[in-house]
Formats: sequence, structure tokens, C-alpha cells
Amino acid sequence: VQLVESGGGLVQAGGSLRLSCAVSGVIFNSYVMGWFRRAPGKEREFVAAISWSDGRTYYADSVQDRSAISRDNAKNTVHLQMNNLKPTDTGVYYCATKSFAQRVADGGQYDYWGQGTQVTVSS
Repeated sequence: VQLVESGGGLVQAGGSLRLSCAVSGVIFNSYVMGWFRRAPGKEREFVAAISWSDGRTYYADSVQDRSAISRDNAKNTVHLQMNNLKPTDTGVYYCATKSFAQRVADGGQYDYWGQGTQVTVSS
């Protein structure tokens, strides 16, 4: 399984970005796709996740009201729409996949990771 993120960039506070994760390889319906981020000097943190089979979504409290994760099964792509961005959203965003929808916020449970895409929010 290979994951390739895109869509990062520099945006002003209050702006929006749409991150994408293209997935290649074998994906089973039981899989979960997650987004994580790592801010400078901080540990990696969970952002959002989606079940590949039924589209059930999971969000971190910090982005719950400002983000939407979606999937396009036909294109094997997952998107993360982020609105009203804040400087605290700055970081490298990674997509990842795991086999089952348990402990989706635990990055240690994920099997495959992309290289990441940089998001910088200026104040």
C-alpha cells in the first residue's frame, strides 16, 4: 500500500485547504484512513479518520467543527477539507491506513503512512 498526500501550502488564518491522499495497492473495506499532523516541536496528533466501507468519520476535538473528511472509493482517494484555519493548524499532515476501525486516534495502530504535506497558516 502506498499513500501520497497533496494539497498542502501556505494560507492565511481564516482560510481553507483541501488535502488529498491518493492510495495505491490493495485496500479492503475494513480499512480506516486517517489524517495526522505534527507541528514543529510537538508530537504527532490525530486529526480525523474515515472508515473505507461505511464512511463513518472520526475527528479530533480541535478540528471537529472546521473539518470534513471524505473518501472517493472509485478513485481510492481520501480528502480532508479544513476551514477557518488557525496558526495552530500549522504542521506536516500525514495520511495513514490501518486494518480495522478500532483505536483510530492512535497513530501506533496504523500500518502504512504517506510522506506528508506541509501546511503553514500565517497570522
